[in-house]
Amino acid sequence: MTSIKVKCPAKINLDLKVTGKRPDGFHNIKSTMQTISLYDILTISVIDSDTSEIHLEGNSKEIPYDTTNLVHKAATLFLKTIKTTPKTVLIYIDKKIPIAAGLAGGSTDAAGTLYGLNELTDRPLTETQLHELCAKLGSDLNVCLKGGCLKTSGRGEIITPAEYKEFNVSLIKPLNLGISAKEAYTKFSEKIKKGESDRSKYVNDLEWAVIDDYPELHHIKDEYPNAVMTGSGSVYFMINEDFSENETGYQVINGLTTIRNGVEIME
Repeated sequence: MTSIKVKCPAKINLDLKVTGKRPDGFHNIKSTMQTISLYDILTISVIDSDTSEIHLEGNSKEIPYDTTNLVHKAATLFLKTIKTTPKTVLIYIDKKIPIAAGLAGGSTDAAGTLYGLNELTDRPLTETQLHELCAKLGSDLNVCLKGGCLKTSGRGEIITPAEYKEFNVSLIKPLNLGISAKEAYTKFSEKIKKGESDRSKYVNDLEWAVIDDYPELHHIKDEYPNAVMTGSGSVYFMINEDFSENETGYQVINGLTTIRNGVEIME
């Protein structure tokens, strides 16, 4: 059995503008994304076996450990792509990134799975091929695979390097509030259909889409005017400022920084 650990960083959206709906049902966006020093850790093991199997475990009770998990889908796609001899893949997800928070927790774990399995099987796929698999699986995987500061378009899978800047990052998340991308984009479309046009004051169009439905988000914005929602929420971030540690009903993570890397092997 061969085993490695992979660090999978969260990302924040420094800005996010929705530019239209696509024929496939997704939305096109333009967004500047930045990876930060908050990580999930994957322990990935590969065993030669008679049949290919994938087994997931982890420390979070909020995510499924079955075929619906994006990590499982990534491992399945990888094994199918390289057409290897049968393998049993064991993956343990040490979850540190909040769930349904706009931080790409599921996407970064899936990107880390592709990267880790490629390392464990003597790198049968090039970086370009790994990015192609990332694009098939979701919108933020390519950002998490590459890391750093990136201009993104399409669903978020088209990436171009942008100027990297070092700065401190703090996060705040309402407890027991997660917002799915589907919910946020649906509410965005509904507001557009109603002709609401006050989104220009928001850096993130999806914040405009959901903020009026959740008093917890209004509380954050009222208390911290410089805070910006990341992705589809419900996490907000600030740059070079800290959130109060005394916020009741909120998870606060101060002391993070921007990073240049995407998913990577732990030394």
